[in-house]
Amino acid sequence: MRIFRHLDDPPKDLGPTIVSIGNFDGVHLAHRRVLTELVRRAREISGTSIVVTFDPHPTRILRPDVAPRLLTPLPVKLRLLEETGIDAALLLPFTRDLSLMTPLEFAEQVIVRALHAREVHEGFNFRFGHRAQGNVDRLVEFGREFGFEVKVYPALTARGEAVSSSRIRELLSTGNVSRARHLLGRAFSIVSTPGRGRGYGHKYTVPTINLSRYDEAIPRRGVYVTRTRINGETFDAVTNVGVRPTFGPDSFAIESHLLNFFPISLTAQTEVELCFLKRLRDEQKFPTVEALREQIAHDVKHARRYFHLAAKE
Repeated sequence: MRIFRHLDDPPKDLGPTIVSIGNFDGVHLAHRRVLTELVRRAREISGTSIVVTFDPHPTRILRPDVAPRLLTPLPVKLRLLEETGIDAALLLPFTRDLSLMTPLEFAEQVIVRALHAREVHEGFNFRFGHRAQGNVDRLVEFGREFGFEVKVYPALTARGEAVSSSRIRELLSTGNVSRARHLLGRAFSIVSTPGRGRGYGHKYTVPTINLSRYDEAIPRRGVYVTRTRINGETFDAVTNVGVRPTFGPDSFAIESHLLNFFPISLTAQTEVELCFLKRLRDEQKFPTVEALREQIAHDVKHARRYFHLAAKE
């Protein structure tokens, strides 16, 4: 996937383009429905499928006090977009100047002049331009004026629930990673690097890996069945998201107990991906380390049963 970072970067030889514009946070099922059609149509007309997205997320500039934590930080989002088969992404720096563009200016400068769009594909609730004054109806009007077609997609539901980034965040905030998985079309995951642990995992429980500080969306504090990917290896795991209260006051941590552990090489830069599969319980304080060990044994038993059953499906 080619990545363009400024309006004047897309070359003139892109040919006819099939375009979608949005934040694509999570690259969830509703996004993928649009992107799949984008790729199909581009191949059908021997054109280029291209998404327009923004860095940072617009609310971090316009309303930083209420900006959401991201489901997919930029590197992960770009990787997921590439996996859909999209040909290119125009990654626009979201600045105050860009936010002041009127809907007409955005259509002229981005959709028409920069991308020479043949078609624009958007969800029913798409908004664009200064103060989000543009909607799909105005986009259709601009399409008639400038010569591009607009395809509008209705809301998508999965298992009776509307698919949206905000709904997925709500589910994560309650720890419902299983339902979030249905809306994402994959397990919710976070990608980080190893953090410095306190040694409790090796001393009292089982081999562990701690993640370094992570400031984007995470599930509610508690204990989860997870899979941990490191250096191309996948480990079944039980992960605690929280402060580990049994050992006294401490900082927040995401700590995974690797069930099928074997020695691995780690550096401060090693990428670690943690996939959340099922919530087991709330985080709690135990009266003794021995009580904690007993609970971890129960958690591990439940996790092993989960993976055993999953292997049979």
